Amino acid sequence: MYKISIEKKRLHFKQPAGTSRGIYTTRDIWLIKLASDKIPGRLGIGECAPLPDLSCDASDDFDERLLELCSIFKQNGRIDYSLMRPYPSALFGLETALLNLENGDKLFDTPFSRGEIGIPINGLVWMGSFDEMNKRIEDKLSEGFRCVKLKIGAIDFDSEMTLIKSIRKRYSKSAIELRVDANGGFTAGDAMSRLEELSKYDIHSIEQPIRQKQWHEMSYLCANTPVPIALDEELIGVNIPKMKDDLLDFIKPQYIVLKPTLHGGMKGTREWIEKSRERNVGSWITSALESSVGLSAIAQLTSDIYGNDITMAQGLGTGALFADNLPSQTEIRGDKLWMTGKK
Repeated sequence: MYKISIEKKRLHFKQPAGTSRGIYTTRDIWLIKLASDKIPGRLGIGECAPLPDLSCDASDDFDERLLELCSIFKQNGRIDYSLMRPYPSALFGLETALLNLENGDKLFDTPFSRGEIGIPINGLVWMGSFDEMNKRIEDKLSEGFRCVKLKIGAIDFDSEMTLIKSIRKRYSKSAIELRVDANGGFTAGDAMSRLEELSKYDIHSIEQPIRQKQWHEMSYLCANTPVPIALDEELIGVNIPKMKDDLLDFIKPQYIVLKPTLHGGMKGTREWIEKSRERNVGSWITSALESSVGLSAIAQLTSDIYGNDITMAQGLGTGALFADNLPSQTEIRGDKLWMTGKK
């Protein structure tokens, strides 16, 4: 018999986090706390962190919906994936809590979870003014990051290109890998010309150049782009395996970017990666502004999926965003994320 409690917390960003969809100053999360008579003295904790206006299960009544889903889990004694597919952030929280209860802090037995190796990550540069973004870029480079991801779409494109040009004048492709994330900020009409402009500066990839649910337009871009395209928001709400097949076969992206909170929890993330591998589509995993609880779980999932020798930078550098974060089990050393064993 399981015992479940749910705690809602509001976290505060140290600095406003800007995307093309708006600016975040606070972040609401729900912690699922799971206990069982079969494992006395242990508490499993998982984080649910739906993003407003983005997660397919974000809603004003999320509290009530999460309570219902947890009650069904308690009644059945297992996760009903057919029921929970439409609720990826709730599913991820429940999956994490159950693994934490059963396995302790090492959700998966991997060298990363044991603190033996680190996972390479990109340095994330948030949107802001020209001067703010330039300063953030310099900070990331001085911290030792060899892969930098720029959020673009907040200032005018010409100014953003000036930033990118300035980086490439100082650092070659072999020295710094540049990724950009448009968060759907381009239009179908201007996307190709902007991709051509970006291609002059050895950009590794661009995430979600146009808004999701424009399959024909996105398919055309992926077929003709001079810069590899990674789908992100496009995957949100595509939770049924057949739908995943259809999307990948129609759009044919170069990469997909997986956020377990948004893209089907742990099970859904594994499905996406398995299907992408079948089609020779690349992938990496990214956090989605979770607290330290969610970040640790995502990092451990990443190590379990990709194995011991992860060479592609993952998007897991969000652990220090909040002024009032929960105690962390991870830390960034140089350009890698490590498990510390602390709590």
